Amino acid sequence: MATFQIEGGHSLKGEIVPQGAKNEALQILCAVLLTDDEVIIENIPDIRDVNKLITILGNLGVKIQKLGKGRYSFISDQLHLDYLESELFKEEGSSLRGSIMIMGPLLAKYGKGYIPRPGGDKIGRRRLDTHFEGFIKLGAKFRYNKEERFYGVEAPKGLKGAYMLLEEASVTGTANIVMAAVLAKGKTTIYNAACEPYIQQLCKMLVSMGAHIEGIGSNLLKIEGVEKLTGCTHRVLPDMIEIGSWIGLAAMTKSELTIKDVSWDNLGLIPTTFRKLGITVKKKGDDLYIPAHKNGYEVQSFIDGSIMNISDAPWPGFTPDLLSIMLVIATQARGSVLIHQKMFESRLFFVDKLIDMGAKIILCDPHRATIIGHDFQSTLKATTMTSPDIRAGISLLIAALSAKGTSTIHNIEQIDRGYEDIDGRLRAIGAKITRV
Repeated sequence: MATFQIEGGHSLKGEIVPQGAKNEALQILCAVLLTDDEVIIENIPDIRDVNKLITILGNLGVKIQKLGKGRYSFISDQLHLDYLESELFKEEGSSLRGSIMIMGPLLAKYGKGYIPRPGGDKIGRRRLDTHFEGFIKLGAKFRYNKEERFYGVEAPKGLKGAYMLLEEASVTGTANIVMAAVLAKGKTTIYNAACEPYIQQLCKMLVSMGAHIEGIGSNLLKIEGVEKLTGCTHRVLPDMIEIGSWIGLAAMTKSELTIKDVSWDNLGLIPTTFRKLGITVKKKGDDLYIPAHKNGYEVQSFIDGSIMNISDAPWPGFTPDLLSIMLVIATQARGSVLIHQKMFESRLFFVDKLIDMGAKIILCDPHRATIIGHDFQSTLKATTMTSPDIRAGISLLIAALSAKGTSTIHNIEQIDRGYEDIDGRLRAIGAKITRV
């Protein structure tokens, strides 16, 4: 188990180039299975979860060639489908939640797909029903081996388009169903579809491969199935969650940072939500600039004077992946904030570590926490802690970089799952951090 040792309390300065988006990359990589032709993907982040999926694709028989940093070629013309029922796949697939998105493409092209019950962050219940209900409506048969915790879908006669109203706007569920529907016979209509930029990117990639998709960017997708798809070249967006993490780091450490080429049009409410905490976020071309907040930052209030409430919601609402960052930033704000995590009931349980560091936080229930900001009158204290998941891990790292003294963070493999060379990039802008 690797560990970070962080000497906090130092101001940072410089430019950061955000990595490719993890959540988009996981979808796009699965889509290469839909065609026999070569697919080239650029700006793939070098992180654990993405590398795991690339390994799974390689074991499945995809011909993979690294063309340069973050640039890969994929050819899926000769797959080893027996791998799907092997012990190796049960081990590899169960450790990566994103692996479930290979099911849609395999079901569409080969009439069957299997997956062990996937893992991922322990942040609460994350249902898979949306995926399988969508497949069933397209004509697939579902089976579940309870003893081996193994899921399967089969459609030996192919899939047929259908109308479906999704019970929840699941991002991975929408991606899986879309990838299955593009090769189904007839028309598929998906209402209450997720419409995050990463879903839009997936749909645009599929269109460039020959798919017929209407309504991209909305929650109503109409897909006319085609017989086959061709190859393409696709570039992954910058990671909006990492961009938000750098904004939070700049605010907490009173640092001046410029985040390059952030794709402003795809950031949604992220800049606006940070401004609600009093953080200055400036647009400079397609760059995002955060000045050093030498005098701290003051929380806004609602028109009626009530406490600021920051909550998550499906896109275009504020992403739940950044609520942990907002919570940490609020510990040094001037004013109080209520953080309401609606989507996952275990994501706020890392606040006990922040309380140990001296933060004033009241955990109201599994979904809500009230934070009374210190306004930098009292700094956080260094401590030893363990990263429970990706987003809590980066939040604790930000807290440690702002704290006085040397902190230790264990289980940093969780952070590595979502952040590329995070310690090297932090050192490049002046952070004192060591990987042990």
